Amino acid sequence: MEVFGKTLEGLSGGKIKVRTFHSGQLGDQKTQLTRVQRGTLEMSYADPSWFSDHVPEMGVFGAAYVFRDLDHLYRVMLGPMGQEYFEMATKKTGIRPLDVWYLGTRQLSLSTTKPVSKPDDMKDVKLRVPNAPIWIAMGKALGGNPTPLGFGELYLALKTGTVDAQDNPLPSNEAAKFYEVTKQIVMTNHIIGQLWPIINEPLWQGMPAEYRQWIRMSLAVGRYYMNYLVLEGEASLVEKFEKQYGIKFSYPDLEPWRKNARPAYKEFESKWGAGIYEKIQAMP
Repeated sequence: MEVFGKTLEGLSGGKIKVRTFHSGQLGDQKTQLTRVQRGTLEMSYADPSWFSDHVPEMGVFGAAYVFRDLDHLYRVMLGPMGQEYFEMATKKTGIRPLDVWYLGTRQLSLSTTKPVSKPDDMKDVKLRVPNAPIWIAMGKALGGNPTPLGFGELYLALKTGTVDAQDNPLPSNEAAKFYEVTKQIVMTNHIIGQLWPIINEPLWQGMPAEYRQWIRMSLAVGRYYMNYLVLEGEASLVEKFEKQYGIKFSYPDLEPWRKNARPAYKEFESKWGAGIYEKIQAMP
């Protein structure tokens, strides 16, 4: 966001200045979303799960294996389909998503050495998930026994055996020191995380066209920088976890995991739209 702000100030010749407030200084994510909606905060960022509270159709973008890889995600989200959903979100909430930034890919990590190569191997494994229906469905999609638990309690739960496994991107695993209480990471690549820079819609519409162009150009610069940092971090952490922490990595065939995920989301079709999960998966 700082790179975005500096780029925008330069492109606009100082006409637009961006002040960034990190680490929850302006409230948690949901509070910020509400403030952007009301216009008391101009910009923030959101992900599909936050938007789905207001726009249930958005929930599909947080489902396991809906995207094949990062390139597929960008073809969908920056293509006609993604833009249609963004317009839908704007009309329903008064908040306009402006871009898509990569947040990292979620992997499965376990506190046991039990070999895991397919969802059947996750039977009876207590897999920590956030306490929300879409996340519980993800736990079932991975073949585990979904166990709702707050993130702040997760380290101790892994250490004491309250749960056997958790899922997060590798940088999150490092930040939370989960490598101290887990023994293996299965590279399931099940959810590709994304963040959407957002802006208050009346503010956006009230801007001169050149301002909107400068903002979009600056967001693209911020996107490439963030994606570079996340991708570089993920690549370097595999070697670091193996060599420094003795974490064992495995790379299973993902097709059985994809097949197991599809039935787990059937209950959401009434909210998302019949067949949309499969339609996104099938997009070239």
